[in-house]
Amino acid sequence: MEFRVVDFTPEMAPELANIERSCFSSPWSEETIISSYEFNTTFFVACFGKEIIGYGGVQSIANEGYITNIAVLPEFRNFKIGTTLFKRIIDFCTENRLYLLTLEVRKSNKTAIHLYENFGLCDVGIRKNFYTNPTEDAVIMTVNF
Repeated sequence: MEFRVVDFTPEMAPELANIERSCFSSPWSEETIISSYEFNTTFFVACFGKEIIGYGGVQSIANEGYITNIAVLPEFRNFKIGTTLFKRIIDFCTENRLYLLTLEVRKSNKTAIHLYENFGLCDVGIRKNFYTNPTEDAVIMTVNF
């Protein structure tokens, strides 16, 4: 399957919000996506033809990167889209001389945890009851560059 990764523009926010609703029990709204973008978050968007099928975001704060979201529409999973988006985020961190990348992930999301481990992130802690709908702990994962 051939897809491409492009830089986010604010006009894409409604489609990213739709992806959020398809992927998460507590999805970000279009307004939250725009607000995050305006507050130093860089989003990379996966497109199949003209359709937006996934995206990932990284917020830069004081030479650190914080993954805000990575989401791929369910029908487009298992095509290495999440891997490609995460690789683009890693490249962004390197290009911008960020020295650390961190994220939280649901403890039950073994697929995502495996992806992050493949990129060198390590489990550094737990945030108790971090997620809702359902309530679940978050695994904190980090890598230094």
